[in-house]
Amino acid sequence: MLRLFKNKIFILVSVTVVTLVVIGLSSIQNSKINLVGDVFSTVLSPFQRFINYSDKKINDFFAHFEDIDKLRKENEELRQTVTKLVYENEKLIDLKIKNEELRKALDIKDQYSTMDMIGANIIAKDMGNWFDIFIIDRGAKDGISNNYPIVTSNGLVGRVMQTDVFTSKVISIIDEDSSISARLSRTSDIVVVKGDRKLKEQGLCIMNYIPADADISAGDRVETSGVGGIYPKGILIGKVKEVRQRTNELDRYAIIEPAVDFKRLEEVFILKEKKIYDDETSEENK
Repeated sequence: MLRLFKNKIFILVSVTVVTLVVIGLSSIQNSKINLVGDVFSTVLSPFQRFINYSDKKINDFFAHFEDIDKLRKENEELRQTVTKLVYENEKLIDLKIKNEELRKALDIKDQYSTMDMIGANIIAKDMGNWFDIFIIDRGAKDGISNNYPIVTSNGLVGRVMQTDVFTSKVISIIDEDSSISARLSRTSDIVVVKGDRKLKEQGLCIMNYIPADADISAGDRVETSGVGGIYPKGILIGKVKEVRQRTNELDRYAIIEPAVDFKRLEEVFILKEKKIYDDETSEENK
């Protein structure tokens, strides 16, 4: 095999040398060897075509790899561009959500213009998937006291049940120890919304003491009644999910779906009564 390869190399080199010699001699004007050159050119023409063809194929071969490298670089640039666009799109979505939250917060502030709103972060909660009992980073030093209402931009969360200097414990409306005087927005019928041990695991509440003549159906909005001295009137609690019958026809109760998502709470607002001083009191304090 090696000898055959060497023979091929020898033949190729020999043919090349002869070709160059013939070309050199052919360049001499009126040379008699021109005839011989023409013969050799005719004989060697297939070899020349083969060499030209091989050269083209080699160039195409390397050009192919250059194109692959170029495509690889372009693909990497496109991948980086897509990653950047996805990141920027996520930032825009976050900004949109934040803007919506701020807008709702401003709406809430207008709704409770007679009260101060204090923002708070949730820093701990009881075991489980639901925020039925949790801790916020506001306490007595911020003027927070027991029974202050807790809300979000979506609706009622619950109330403060215990305060320390720097933190407060909150009981939410889905906890079984929670009870709220409420009203049906459409009919103004007064009812009671309570937490329920079983329904809590679904993030739901129960509505009791529904008047016998109350017109109630799924989808009705439920809000605080203002009775009881804890929650201001008109805070959205949620909507009626289902109306159920107990043993007799007049005894009904309803399942309430809260307006607040008690699986994903992060920030809340504490509602605090504004202190209004008359002019004389203000002057004395000066």
